[in-house]
Amino acid sequence: MAGGPGTHSIMSSEDEFSGEWTDGCVKTRDTDWTTTKERTSLGEYNQLPLQDSLEASAADTTQLLPLMETKLYKRRWVMLFIFSAYSMSNAFMWLQYSIISNIFMRFYNIDSMAIDWLSMIYFLTYIPFILPVIWLLDNRGMRDVVVVGSAFNCIGAWIKTSTAHPSMFAMTFFGQFVCSVSTVYLLGIPSKLASLWFGQQEVSTACAIGVLGSQLGIAIGFLIPPILVPNVDDMDELAQHIRIMFYISAGVATVIFILVIIVFQERPEIPPTQAQAQARNIPPEDYSYMASILRLLTNKPFMLLVVSYGLNVGCFYAVSTLLNRMIIEQYPGEEVNAGRIGLTIVIAGMVGSLICGLWLDKTKTYKQTTLGIYLLSLIGMLVYAVTLNLGHLWLVFIMAGLLGFFMTGYLPLGFEFAVELTYPESEGTSSGLLNCSAQIFGIIFTIAQGKIIDKWGTLTGNIFLCVFLLIGSVMTGFIKSDLRRQKANLQAEVQTASTKTAEEEEGGVSAPVTLNERKF
Repeated sequence: MAGGPGTHSIMSSEDEFSGEWTDGCVKTRDTDWTTTKERTSLGEYNQLPLQDSLEASAADTTQLLPLMETKLYKRRWVMLFIFSAYSMSNAFMWLQYSIISNIFMRFYNIDSMAIDWLSMIYFLTYIPFILPVIWLLDNRGMRDVVVVGSAFNCIGAWIKTSTAHPSMFAMTFFGQFVCSVSTVYLLGIPSKLASLWFGQQEVSTACAIGVLGSQLGIAIGFLIPPILVPNVDDMDELAQHIRIMFYISAGVATVIFILVIIVFQERPEIPPTQAQAQARNIPPEDYSYMASILRLLTNKPFMLLVVSYGLNVGCFYAVSTLLNRMIIEQYPGEEVNAGRIGLTIVIAGMVGSLICGLWLDKTKTYKQTTLGIYLLSLIGMLVYAVTLNLGHLWLVFIMAGLLGFFMTGYLPLGFEFAVELTYPESEGTSSGLLNCSAQIFGIIFTIAQGKIIDKWGTLTGNIFLCVFLLIGSVMTGFIKSDLRRQKANLQAEVQTASTKTAEEEEGGVSAPVTLNERKF
């Protein structure tokens, strides 16, 4: 670890936040406060005071967390940028087929279900691979996961460059499958990267920016393919357009892979927050991968969030995959505008994600914000469903933007809320389970809504999604908020304040403030 332990005060400089860490049973300055480490049933590590004068609340155990040196590094923004670029590249390749589904159906001579599976393969691959990848993330670290994921992304992109021929659908599907494996490696990273590299007052914003990379890729996936691959009749010309698109995506994926290899780092030498400092000092022998999974599966608030998150994001996946079909059915020949509508959804969602991240960093109102955005997503979906078939394309753009602002803005909220509910469990594990739920519901909703659209039309298909958004809103309301990470960071703050007071009092020590004095 670079740098030695500092004093008990936390400095205001961005690059130097100092504290002092002691482990196990400790004695602080001239006091006789002794602490011992206790692990709760959900795996939370607490420092419980033993002094008779300090009483633990039955509902919320009083904690005294010793301090450790912390520091913020400017290069954290470089790590975030590289990951966002990798996420953007992969998300672009997810939608490059479905947004011009009618063109690829004609080019490869396939039906709509085959095109839908070029998108849904991303969802299906995630389900069996997520647990091994979580194990890899916990045991080998974030850098190895990002390197392997970006390698799969690059390989899949180059496989697809050879598939710009009507007889090569099987090979293009295989290339898309390889790219989908890459998705398993990246979806759980935003909250993990934010926690490892960013300070307490910026962690939610950093997570939102990490999610923005994926949203930017989706936005480009909506916008660029209809421009690069116009709906021309000549098959040779069409093949050339498709080939150009594939080579561009492969070139970008290669550059990003090289950047990941050269620049991307695992974590900073000194942790950015007291919560991370505490998590780093959990002995490796006390951590069990399977025990962590079991603790999460028995965490009722978290499991409610897993299902409600899956319902919301699954609806977003279905809308994104089937957008071209919905728009073309109501507005024939508007492939380019279908892409622009998708772009509107995602750009509005990127703004929503960033605003939600900033809001969380400022207020820490995780449940209230999550529930509010969920309800607004439901309202946005209802309005979008009703106005889609009115014949006014400009109105569709406006309603799609409203829907995207809230539905896509919800994505980072789920990640950060999960981290708060499950601390000190691995952020990658909680994010992985959230995304697994989203992929399962994404497959179910995409297939079901596609069948409903074919039989009863787009309005019925969108109302179908609204029903599940309503269910998810109700479930979110029943989540009991337990902000464990915030409690850990707050205890470090009050410990610092009480220590500073003690230093100022000659020959005396002031009583420490406890977490029971702060409402969550």
